[in-house]
Amino acid sequence: MPEPVTVQLLTRQGCHLCVIAEETLARVAGEAGAPVELVDVDADPELQAEYGDRVPVVLLDGREHSHFTVDVDRLRRDLGLG
Repeated sequence: MPEPVTVQLLTRQGCHLCVIAEETLARVAGEAGAPVELVDVDADPELQAEYGDRVPVVLLDGREHSHFTVDVDRLRRDLGLG
């Protein structure tokens, strides 16, 4: 059985793209049974310095997967959904 994938969404308050990404990510990751962890970049000075205004960012197993929008086709493929 493959190891579960860690899915994180780097987000911040008041970000409309983050809301859309969260909904999309929850739907697609949910199909794969992968929980999504929301991470507020403004709560961590290192993340804020690294990502600044480049949110939302999707991380799979700690590696950047996509930013601004969720690359649904690539995400489905990387989660083993087809």
